[in-house]
Amino acid sequence: MEEIIFPNQIRMYRRLRGRSMQELADQLGVSLSAISKIEKGYRRVDQEQLVRVAEFLDCPLQDLFVNEQNSQQEVVIAWRREQERRNKINEKSGLKTLGAGLRQIRGEKGLTLIEVAEGADMTLSVYHRIEMGQREVSDKEMKNIAKALKMSVEEMKSHINDLNNNGLLDEIIMRNDAKYKLFSTARSAISSYEVMQDNAQISVYGTAGRDGNVLIDLDEEIKKVACPAQLQNKRDAYALNLCSRRLGNVLPPRAILFVDPQDPVGSGDIAVFYVNESEVKIVSVRENEKGQLCGIRWNPDEKINFNDDDLSKLHRVVFISL
Repeated sequence: MEEIIFPNQIRMYRRLRGRSMQELADQLGVSLSAISKIEKGYRRVDQEQLVRVAEFLDCPLQDLFVNEQNSQQEVVIAWRREQERRNKINEKSGLKTLGAGLRQIRGEKGLTLIEVAEGADMTLSVYHRIEMGQREVSDKEMKNIAKALKMSVEEMKSHINDLNNNGLLDEIIMRNDAKYKLFSTARSAISSYEVMQDNAQISVYGTAGRDGNVLIDLDEEIKKVACPAQLQNKRDAYALNLCSRRLGNVLPPRAILFVDPQDPVGSGDIAVFYVNESEVKIVSVRENEKGQLCGIRWNPDEKINFNDDDLSKLHRVVFISL
């Protein structure tokens, strides 16, 4: 799933709750150094990690975000400077061109993000950051990516250079920049939609069903809301009222989930799982002990192991409006 960098108040809440950095590191399964960078807003975290942090610190998810109402201005300014510094480094090192080139080649070969990530022995999030031009690539990783694309490293680099010289990567780089800005806005990493167009709207569905499920009637929308820029050209995208406590109490009942059925679902995502044509379960997607995808819900605890046929019934949540 998409990973984001955002200025946060994790350290403040951790200290208020009397929890140590090591306890939080153990909770997320990362190093102390990683926790330090996360708290400073210098390291990326994914949506599932955010939910786990909020649960661990016993606070609403939206309270973790720095914004103009509850945060010191110098924190936001320092974070913005860090993002500008990193963007300049990426531009100078050609990471944006490399990422756009890899995305173009992947499209030419008809491969999905998951297929290339698995072929390169990477997680989906790591490879996605490479295509976004936001992560450096080692020589070994370059070889693995080329192998996944069924090319030599020299062929891959040459093809990317030709694409760039012919101006075929400019549009991809522009889209990546717009997408990156959407996730890195300092006002809120999830709930701020300044890039939405006023005249673009998306239908919202969903009423509360039994056992924390959500009922959907595509013939009867609940309302329309502003559509995120990334979904404006996707005809199958839709939005869903949360109206369920089966993901815990970190998301408010008024939250709206924006869903893209065409995006591949991976471990760490929040997803909509269709029990039938009109009833869904909202789940946190993880890997079970066999390395297969499963869905997790709470209150009460529930684990749903997905078979191959079930994967087509999973729709990925790409944004959450709080």
